[in-house]
Amino acid sequence: MTLTQLRYLVAIADSGFNITLAAERVHATQPGLSKQLKQLEDELGFQLFRRKGRSLLGVAPAGVKVIEHARRILAEAANIRSYAANERGEYRGRLRLATTHTQARYVLPKVIADVTRRYPEVSVDLFVAGDAEVLAKLDESDFALVSSAGRVPETNGLAIPLFRWQRVLLVPKTHPLARLDGPLKVADLARYPLISYESSNQPESSLQRTFAAAGVTPQIAMTARDANLIEAYVRTGLGAGLLAEMAVGGRKDDDLRVLPAPVELPECITWAIVPRGRVLREYALTLLHALAPQIDGRDLRNILEGNLPPLWPDPPRWQADGATNPD
Repeated sequence: MTLTQLRYLVAIADSGFNITLAAERVHATQPGLSKQLKQLEDELGFQLFRRKGRSLLGVAPAGVKVIEHARRILAEAANIRSYAANERGEYRGRLRLATTHTQARYVLPKVIADVTRRYPEVSVDLFVAGDAEVLAKLDESDFALVSSAGRVPETNGLAIPLFRWQRVLLVPKTHPLARLDGPLKVADLARYPLISYESSNQPESSLQRTFAAAGVTPQIAMTARDANLIEAYVRTGLGAGLLAEMAVGGRKDDDLRVLPAPVELPECITWAIVPRGRVLREYALTLLHALAPQIDGRDLRNILEGNLPPLWPDPPRWQADGATNPD
């Protein structure tokens, strides 16, 4: 049994049992991958996949546990390589991040640029999607970035609070909400169509819960993952945009206005989610610390290594210049 065979085995399971796709993912030939799978099954003495002719239909009952153990073995092998590279002072490789569109566009550019200047032999892979898809990619990433309205994301990874942020309302300057006196209330927003992030339609979303608590229902005219798309459709008059404050920071448009969202809408927190037991490369730790400078770097390393409990300081407020403010 070899690590290569286990890597091929996991690749087949993760490729929907498509041998051709699995071979592409691991940069192998289809005959070579099939040969390694047969050798592994011969050694174990049973089939790992259900078959129909030459096609694989799914994981055989006996293969379920084997694949689970294979994943753990491959993860530990990767940890050993990362630990060894850190000990050698080797600062080249790939930094893999799974993140949402807002974080990728408005939070990460400066910190990634700083890290790659410090580690010029490091390349960055960004997987950008919605929160659920981002968390589904966690095992394939060094860490993930997601946001929630105060609640710790439901994940098997270690959640690190980075910074707090609020939602704002983006409207044409002629919109009725732009002419209201005093702070906006949720009941004011309920009178007009809204454009927000795709999670806004989910019953458990903080927006839906907040409107329900106020006894009103939001008129969601459109949802999108990208703040730029929300802005584009605000300009068409489709609705008022409800989006993250970092997506509108420092703007000076003559035709749009940025208004504080109702105070009833809870503050949000951006989290870094690190797979439990993952040994991060030095450049990944540097990026993580840049996103959360309020956390002592030594404490961060010790918590990730399991030598300290995860007792995090309160996350600071996001600032329009990309800095954070501890209040």
